[in-house]
Amino acid sequence: MKKLIAIGEALIDFIPTESGKKIKEVEGFKPAVGGAPANVCGAFTKLGGKSQMITQLGQDPFGDKIIDEFKMHNIGCDYISRTTEANTSLAFVALDENKNREFSFYRKPGADMLLSADKIKEEWFQDVFALHFCSVSIGDFPMKQAHDKAIEYTIKNGGIVSFDLNVRLPLWNSPDKLREAIFEMMPKAHILKISDEELEFVTGGTNIEEELDKLFVGNVKMIVFTKGGDGAEVYTKQTKASISGIKAQVEDTTGAGDGFIGSFLYQLYRDDVTEDKLDSLQADDLERYLDFSNNYCAISVTKKGAIASYPTFEEFCKIR
Repeated sequence: MKKLIAIGEALIDFIPTESGKKIKEVEGFKPAVGGAPANVCGAFTKLGGKSQMITQLGQDPFGDKIIDEFKMHNIGCDYISRTTEANTSLAFVALDENKNREFSFYRKPGADMLLSADKIKEEWFQDVFALHFCSVSIGDFPMKQAHDKAIEYTIKNGGIVSFDLNVRLPLWNSPDKLREAIFEMMPKAHILKISDEELEFVTGGTNIEEELDKLFVGNVKMIVFTKGGDGAEVYTKQTKASISGIKAQVEDTTGAGDGFIGSFLYQLYRDDVTEDKLDSLQADDLERYLDFSNNYCAISVTKKGAIASYPTFEEFCKIR
């Protein structure tokens, strides 16, 4: 059974107990295990896949909490390191009246940032289906080199490399540094996931079809473009598919995009879509994948938190 491997941050999201207020106004927060790569593992695993998370946690109670929840959701912990050099990363989140998020990160540095390339073992990737990563952990610190090593081993073993741009400006010294890092890593991926909110920041344009030439670079064979409540689109160099949005009673959008790409990758795994088959998928297949992930995401936003809000395959089928 092949597995999804995700690399990057695993952290504690502190979710507000009340909506419609800024972080400085919120009187209470509830801890929830998160971090975009970890969330993707959560969605993939809850749907029936096998996953392993590559990260580093502090030797602290928050790191213990993450390990405990990963085990509860069957996310593999075999590739997780612990350190006393830094604490487990934290992220405080607030939701405005439209349920949009405000972040405040406690990660200067976080334990995950200090994971070095020599901790990445080639044997981990012998049965890899895909490697997933995001831009949060590709700054100028050791975890960046760990990403490069993981990508090298994934490609060597025939796996798909998936990159969610996941723009988080508060974590970077300047927008230019983030943009530079994204453009450095994009050509190494086979699948790019980008949202409508991120498109203009990354490419300078607002029309995805006019910006495709800036995104189809290097190894890129597929672009997944999410638009929140307005649906999603997917592009290969040969075809395009799109799906309309779904109205949902939104409780919390934390991890919604991660649930989307996690469930999308699961479908590729389920249908035995390998890297060499990505650009030959037909529009009806892509539309079916989008429809599944769109519904999966719509269910997750009706609950608080990220991994805890993702339905299992059985729950998804009942609700849908």
